[in-house]
Amino acid sequence: MATIAEFIVETLSTSGVERVYGLSGDSLNGFTDAVRQSGLDWVHVRHEEAAAFAASAEAAMTGEIAVCAGSCGPGNLHLINGLYDAQRSRVPVLALAAHIPSSEIGSGYFQETHPQAIFAECSVYVEHVSSAEQMPRLLRIAMREALTKRGVAVLVISGDLLLTEIEAEAEEIRHQQSLLYPDSSSLARAAEALNAGERVTILAGAGAAGAHDELIAAAERLKAPVVHALRGKENVEYDNPHDVGMSGLIGFESGYHALHEADTLLMLGTDFPYTQFYPEHATIIQVDIRGEQIGRRTRVDIPLVGGVKETLDVLLPHVEQKRSRKHLDAMLELYESSREGLDDLTKHSRRTIHPQRLTRLIDEAAADDAVFIPDVGSPVVMACRYVTTNGRRRLIGSFTHGSMANALPQAIGVQASHPERQVIALAGDGGLAMLLGELLTVRQLDLPIKIVVYNNSSLNFVELEMKAAGVVNYATELENPRFSDLAEAIGITGIRVDRPKDLEKAVTEFMATDGPALLDVVTERQELTLPPSIEAEQVKGFSAYAVKTVLDGRGGELIDLAKANARQLF
Repeated sequence: MATIAEFIVETLSTSGVERVYGLSGDSLNGFTDAVRQSGLDWVHVRHEEAAAFAASAEAAMTGEIAVCAGSCGPGNLHLINGLYDAQRSRVPVLALAAHIPSSEIGSGYFQETHPQAIFAECSVYVEHVSSAEQMPRLLRIAMREALTKRGVAVLVISGDLLLTEIEAEAEEIRHQQSLLYPDSSSLARAAEALNAGERVTILAGAGAAGAHDELIAAAERLKAPVVHALRGKENVEYDNPHDVGMSGLIGFESGYHALHEADTLLMLGTDFPYTQFYPEHATIIQVDIRGEQIGRRTRVDIPLVGGVKETLDVLLPHVEQKRSRKHLDAMLELYESSREGLDDLTKHSRRTIHPQRLTRLIDEAAADDAVFIPDVGSPVVMACRYVTTNGRRRLIGSFTHGSMANALPQAIGVQASHPERQVIALAGDGGLAMLLGELLTVRQLDLPIKIVVYNNSSLNFVELEMKAAGVVNYATELENPRFSDLAEAIGITGIRVDRPKDLEKAVTEFMATDGPALLDVVTERQELTLPPSIEAEQVKGFSAYAVKTVLDGRGGELIDLAKANARQLF
């Protein structure tokens, strides 16, 4: 005999789970006590949102199920943002949502919520365990749903039920890899279209993971430039002589033109969301293991339901070797020009510290298998453009859900599950401040995370969006403390840099520090992150911003803007 809580813990252990992220509470007492008596670790965070983000990042690293837990009512409500991230990133997470006493459900009891309704949109499976007899089967179902559908499974269970005894045997539940191939007639149509195309471009995303060799072989045979989506960067960019960078709002001019000038587009494992960047008149072939993904963003002429690796394996033998490199070479030349322009922005400045240079120095000092985790906003842009991939490094973030404050809690999940890896959180000052309490988690657990703070005293990317829309910056000012002093006060090594001449030495010292460290860098606030193709509306927006700013009596901001960006504007 064992309690339900003990049975859950035994099943998790048998299935390879080593830790649970959460914050204890009375409705979770039975579960946390079972964890205490087991071989599992309880990773004690300061906010349940961080627990879910940490589990999301661990699952992204391993591909296996990761677990978080929250107590009844407000406790498990706090999980929701991190669970949305896991669900939209398609990583397997099991969330245990404790509930109020089972006899009180429906009475308006203290802390009562309706978790099944609350978590329905951010999960592939959510169920309320109403009796002890249900538990073994529902736990198996939940774990297999999360693993098979690559998403979040939520089990809602009252605290009193966790202490109920049952007779059940734990099972090992692991991810089972399977292969999926498109049908032969669709493959024949795709090969015919690719053979007929004169300007073929490949757009590859996260679904291309594990298919690097096949991708390069396809690009070489088709003489096709390869554009990657953000989540595809870590799998597509490295050792790729056909790579022409990203497209999209934070991409490269070469990526933009490689798509728009193609007469045939081969999409491989990507759900790239920005419809305005797709070609209007090309023949489009989309490969995705999830058939429901196909055609969601643009018209698709030939849908291929299958995994990227296996689809290319059976498709390429029917694709003819192309001779002309005209389209490919033109895009490679444009990419080289774009890359040179971006690299110029990393050069030493005597006036202010530019985020481009900071990111380049961090990239050069990082380990060959480092894990980079940028906050949403400017740090993502810097990571996309200046973090170098090599097939061993990882780049993880809230790239689909797009939540602030993801970097630090996701770094906790990666470092806790991979203590041997170097983990670098590229944190915005706004994002770090939002879940600032997790610095205490880093210290309490003595996790050797390296935290880089882009301290520009603003919601920087929001300010850029306002400028592009012709709106005067408002409600974006951040009155920041010295984050390095905060770090030192709680026992984390803190280093602050506000002069360009001190940056390189500070980065070297920071990266060599044993244990957790925080590098607080005062970066240029007025830095513009220009999109790959400036639209007329954006030019109009910047002009309107300039006029309104002068009329608002803040004309000095325009001078600062011009000084900060003279390198890329002129």
